Amino acid sequence: MVDNRYATALVIAGVLSALATVYLSVAVGTPHWYQYSSPAVRGEANVSELRSLYEEFMDGEFDEKTYSDTLFRLNGTVGLWWRCVLAPAANAHWHKERDAKMMLECRSFTVSQQLTPKYKEPGNHNSGEDLLRTYMWRSQCLLPLVSLGLVVLAGLIGFCACLCQSLTPTLGVGILHLLAGLCTLATVCCYLAGMDLLHRVSMLPDKVDGSLGWSLYLALISSPLHMMAAALLVWAARSHSQTYYRMSAYRVA
Repeated sequence: MVDNRYATALVIAGVLSALATVYLSVAVGTPHWYQYSSPAVRGEANVSELRSLYEEFMDGEFDEKTYSDTLFRLNGTVGLWWRCVLAPAANAHWHKERDAKMMLECRSFTVSQQLTPKYKEPGNHNSGEDLLRTYMWRSQCLLPLVSLGLVVLAGLIGFCACLCQSLTPTLGVGILHLLAGLCTLATVCCYLAGMDLLHRVSMLPDKVDGSLGWSLYLALISSPLHMMAAALLVWAARSHSQTYYRMSAYRVA
Protein backbone atom coordinates (compact mmCIF):
# COMPACT_ATOMS: atom_id res chain seq x y z
CA MET A 1 0.00 0.00 0.00
CA VAL A 2 1.43 3.39 -1.02
CA ASP A 3 0.93 6.41 1.23
CA ASN A 4 -1.03 9.28 -0.35
CA ARG A 5 1.96 11.60 -0.02
CA TYR A 6 4.14 9.26 -2.05
CA ALA A 7 1.42 8.67 -4.62
CA THR A 8 1.02 12.44 -5.08
CA ALA A 9 4.78 12.86 -5.45
CA LEU A 10 4.87 10.11 -8.08
CA VAL A 11 2.02 11.67 -10.06
CA ILE A 12 3.63 15.13 -10.02
CA ALA A 13 6.98 13.60 -11.00
CA GLY A 14 5.32 11.79 -13.88
CA VAL A 15 3.73 15.01 -15.16
CA LEU A 16 7.02 16.91 -14.88
CA SER A 17 8.85 14.11 -16.67
CA ALA A 18 6.28 14.04 -19.49
CA LEU A 19 6.48 17.82 -19.96
CA ALA A 20 10.29 17.77 -19.94
CA THR A 21 10.38 14.95 -22.50
CA VAL A 22 7.96 16.74 -24.82
CA TYR A 23 9.91 20.00 -24.55
CA LEU A 24 13.22 18.26 -25.26
CA SER A 25 11.79 16.29 -28.19
CA VAL A 26 10.41 19.46 -29.77
CA ALA A 27 13.71 21.26 -29.18
CA VAL A 28 15.73 18.49 -30.84
CA GLY A 29 13.42 18.38 -33.86
CA THR A 30 13.27 22.14 -34.55
CA PRO A 31 15.95 24.46 -35.97
CA HIS A 32 15.40 27.55 -33.84
CA TRP A 33 18.30 27.19 -31.42
CA TYR A 34 20.17 30.18 -32.79
CA GLN A 35 18.95 32.75 -35.32
CA TYR A 36 20.52 35.56 -37.30
CA SER A 37 19.02 38.88 -38.32
CA SER A 38 20.40 40.05 -41.67
CA PRO A 39 20.01 43.39 -43.48
CA ALA A 40 17.66 43.72 -46.45
CA VAL A 41 18.78 42.90 -49.98
CA ARG A 42 20.24 45.97 -51.72
CA GLY A 43 21.34 46.22 -55.33
CA GLU A 44 21.63 43.73 -58.15
CA ALA A 45 25.19 42.73 -57.17
CA ASN A 46 24.02 41.88 -53.68
CA VAL A 47 21.09 39.91 -55.13
CA SER A 48 23.40 37.81 -57.31
CA GLU A 49 25.69 37.06 -54.40
CA LEU A 50 22.84 36.02 -52.13
CA ARG A 51 21.22 33.90 -54.82
CA SER A 52 24.54 32.12 -55.36
CA LEU A 53 24.88 31.46 -51.62
CA TYR A 54 21.33 30.18 -51.47
CA GLU A 55 21.81 27.78 -54.38
CA GLU A 56 25.03 26.45 -52.87
CA PHE A 57 23.26 26.03 -49.53
CA MET A 58 20.41 24.05 -51.09
CA ASP A 59 22.23 21.91 -53.66
CA GLY A 60 25.97 22.22 -53.07
CA GLU A 61 28.35 20.04 -51.10
CA PHE A 62 28.37 20.28 -47.33
CA ASP A 63 30.89 22.84 -46.07
CA GLU A 64 30.80 24.66 -42.75
CA LYS A 65 31.97 28.01 -44.12
CA THR A 66 29.50 27.95 -47.01
CA TYR A 67 26.42 27.20 -44.96
CA SER A 68 27.54 29.51 -42.14
CA ASP A 69 27.97 32.44 -44.53
CA THR A 70 24.53 31.72 -45.98
CA LEU A 71 23.00 31.63 -42.52
CA PHE A 72 24.64 34.96 -41.70
CA ARG A 73 23.37 36.65 -44.86
CA LEU A 74 19.87 35.15 -45.22
CA ASN A 75 18.33 35.42 -41.74
CA GLY A 76 19.33 31.85 -40.99
CA THR A 77 18.43 29.65 -38.08
CA VAL A 78 20.39 26.60 -36.95
CA GLY A 79 19.54 23.80 -34.56
CA LEU A 80 20.99 20.45 -33.59
CA TRP A 81 19.86 18.64 -36.74
CA TRP A 82 18.57 21.40 -39.04
CA ARG A 83 19.83 24.54 -40.74
CA CYS A 84 17.42 26.97 -42.43
CA VAL A 85 17.48 30.23 -44.35
CA LEU A 86 14.75 32.74 -45.10
CA ALA A 87 14.53 33.23 -48.87
CA PRO A 88 11.93 34.43 -51.40
CA ALA A 89 9.52 31.82 -52.71
CA ALA A 90 10.33 30.14 -56.03
CA ASN A 91 8.02 32.45 -57.99
CA ALA A 92 9.18 35.63 -56.23
CA HIS A 93 11.90 38.08 -57.28
CA TRP A 94 14.92 38.54 -55.05
CA HIS A 95 15.30 42.23 -55.86
CA LYS A 96 11.78 43.00 -54.61
CA GLU A 97 12.56 42.36 -50.99
CA ARG A 98 9.58 44.25 -49.60
CA ASP A 99 7.04 42.57 -51.88
CA ALA A 100 8.53 39.08 -52.02
CA LYS A 101 6.92 36.29 -50.07
CA MET A 102 9.61 34.87 -47.77
CA MET A 103 9.78 31.19 -46.93
CA LEU A 104 11.95 29.20 -44.53
CA GLU A 105 14.00 26.67 -46.51
CA CYS A 106 15.66 23.96 -44.42
CA ARG A 107 18.27 21.27 -44.86
CA SER A 108 19.02 18.57 -42.32
CA PHE A 109 22.42 17.53 -41.03
CA THR A 110 23.10 13.90 -41.88
CA VAL A 111 24.89 11.65 -39.41
CA SER A 112 28.09 11.80 -41.48
CA GLN A 113 27.88 15.60 -41.56
CA GLN A 114 27.45 15.67 -37.79
CA LEU A 115 30.67 13.67 -37.45
CA THR A 116 32.60 15.85 -39.92
CA PRO A 117 35.61 17.51 -38.21
CA LYS A 118 35.59 21.25 -37.58
CA TYR A 119 38.64 23.21 -38.70
CA LYS A 120 40.46 26.09 -37.07
CA GLU A 121 39.60 28.15 -40.15
CA PRO A 122 36.16 27.09 -41.43
CA GLY A 123 36.40 25.96 -45.06
CA ASN A 124 40.20 25.59 -44.96
CA HIS A 125 41.00 21.90 -44.51
CA ASN A 126 44.71 22.67 -44.29
CA SER A 127 44.31 24.77 -41.14
CA GLY A 128 44.10 21.70 -38.89
CA GLU A 129 41.24 20.18 -36.97
CA ASP A 130 39.75 22.17 -34.11
CA LEU A 131 39.27 19.36 -31.60
CA LEU A 132 37.35 21.45 -29.08
CA ARG A 133 34.71 22.57 -31.59
CA THR A 134 34.55 19.12 -33.14
CA TYR A 135 33.80 17.31 -29.91
CA MET A 136 31.46 20.00 -28.64
CA TRP A 137 29.44 19.71 -31.86
CA ARG A 138 29.31 15.92 -31.60
CA SER A 139 28.40 16.08 -27.91
CA GLN A 140 25.54 18.51 -28.48
CA CYS A 141 24.02 16.05 -30.97
CA LEU A 142 24.61 12.91 -28.90
CA LEU A 143 23.69 14.12 -25.41
CA PRO A 144 19.98 14.91 -26.04
CA LEU A 145 19.55 11.45 -27.57
CA VAL A 146 21.15 9.96 -24.47
CA SER A 147 18.81 12.05 -22.33
CA LEU A 148 15.72 10.83 -24.18
CA GLY A 149 17.00 7.25 -23.99
CA LEU A 150 17.43 7.53 -20.22
CA VAL A 151 13.87 8.83 -19.85
CA VAL A 152 12.50 5.97 -21.95
CA LEU A 153 14.44 3.48 -19.82
CA ALA A 154 13.13 5.15 -16.66
CA GLY A 155 9.60 4.95 -18.01
CA LEU A 156 9.93 1.22 -18.69
CA ILE A 157 11.29 0.59 -15.21
CA GLY A 158 8.50 2.69 -13.68
CA PHE A 159 5.87 0.79 -15.66
CA CYS A 160 7.25 -2.53 -14.44
CA ALA A 161 7.28 -1.17 -10.88
CA CYS A 162 3.61 -0.23 -11.19
CA LEU A 163 2.75 -3.73 -12.38
CA CYS A 164 4.62 -5.19 -9.41
CA GLN A 165 3.09 -2.59 -7.05
CA SER A 166 6.51 -1.77 -5.64
CA LEU A 167 8.31 1.49 -4.91
CA THR A 168 11.72 -0.20 -4.72
CA PRO A 169 12.85 0.77 -8.27
CA THR A 170 11.76 4.39 -7.79
CA LEU A 171 15.20 5.45 -6.56
CA GLY A 172 16.77 4.15 -9.77
CA VAL A 173 14.12 5.91 -11.85
CA GLY A 174 14.90 9.16 -10.04
CA ILE A 175 18.63 8.79 -10.71
CA LEU A 176 17.95 8.18 -14.39
CA HIS A 177 15.88 11.39 -14.53
CA LEU A 178 18.70 13.29 -12.81
CA LEU A 179 21.19 12.03 -15.39
CA ALA A 180 18.76 12.98 -18.18
CA GLY A 181 18.48 16.51 -16.82
CA LEU A 182 22.28 16.82 -16.59
CA CYS A 183 22.67 15.57 -20.18
CA THR A 184 20.17 18.16 -21.40
CA LEU A 185 21.93 20.94 -19.50
CA ALA A 186 25.27 19.80 -20.94
CA THR A 187 23.71 19.90 -24.42
CA VAL A 188 22.75 23.56 -24.01
CA CYS A 189 26.19 24.43 -22.60
CA CYS A 190 28.00 22.66 -25.46
CA TYR A 191 25.80 24.38 -28.03
CA LEU A 192 26.33 27.87 -26.61
CA ALA A 193 30.08 27.32 -26.25
CA GLY A 194 30.27 25.93 -29.80
CA MET A 195 28.43 28.92 -31.27
CA ASP A 196 30.70 31.31 -29.38
CA LEU A 197 33.80 29.54 -30.72
CA LEU A 198 32.35 29.59 -34.26
CA HIS A 199 31.78 33.34 -34.09
CA ARG A 200 35.37 33.82 -32.96
CA VAL A 201 36.82 32.07 -36.01
CA SER A 202 34.11 33.20 -38.44
CA MET A 203 33.22 36.82 -37.78
CA LEU A 204 29.66 37.99 -38.37
CA PRO A 205 29.22 40.46 -41.28
CA ASP A 206 28.32 44.06 -40.54
CA LYS A 207 24.74 44.71 -39.41
CA VAL A 208 24.15 40.98 -38.79
CA ASP A 209 23.01 40.13 -35.28
CA GLY A 210 22.61 36.75 -33.61
CA SER A 211 20.22 35.73 -30.86
CA LEU A 212 19.06 32.64 -29.03
CA GLY A 213 15.94 30.93 -30.38
CA TRP A 214 12.94 29.40 -28.66
CA SER A 215 14.08 25.81 -29.29
CA LEU A 216 17.09 26.35 -27.07
CA TYR A 217 14.89 27.76 -24.31
CA LEU A 218 12.66 24.68 -24.50
CA ALA A 219 15.69 22.47 -23.97
CA LEU A 220 16.83 24.71 -21.15
CA ILE A 221 13.44 24.43 -19.44
CA SER A 222 13.33 20.65 -19.80
CA SER A 223 16.52 20.22 -17.75
CA PRO A 224 15.21 21.56 -14.39
CA LEU A 225 11.88 19.78 -14.99
CA HIS A 226 13.71 16.46 -15.20
CA MET A 227 15.70 17.35 -12.09
CA MET A 228 12.57 18.28 -10.14
CA ALA A 229 11.00 14.97 -11.17
CA ALA A 230 14.16 13.22 -10.02
CA ALA A 231 14.05 14.98 -6.64
CA LEU A 232 10.42 13.92 -6.07
CA LEU A 233 11.13 10.33 -7.07
CA VAL A 234 14.20 10.08 -4.83
CA TRP A 235 12.30 11.62 -1.92
CA ALA A 236 9.39 9.21 -2.36
CA ALA A 237 11.72 6.21 -2.57
CA ARG A 238 13.81 7.19 0.47
CA SER A 239 10.87 8.21 2.64
CA HIS A 240 8.88 5.08 1.78
CA SER A 241 11.92 2.92 2.51
CA GLN A 242 12.47 4.53 5.92
CA THR A 243 8.78 4.21 6.80
CA TYR A 244 8.80 0.54 5.76
CA TYR A 245 11.83 -0.27 7.92
CA ARG A 246 10.35 1.57 10.91
CA MET A 247 7.10 -0.36 10.61
CA SER A 248 9.03 -3.63 10.27
CA ALA A 249 11.11 -2.82 13.35
CA TYR A 250 7.96 -1.90 15.30
CA ARG A 251 6.27 -5.18 14.39
CA VAL A 252 9.34 -7.17 15.38
CA ALA A 253 9.52 -5.32 18.70
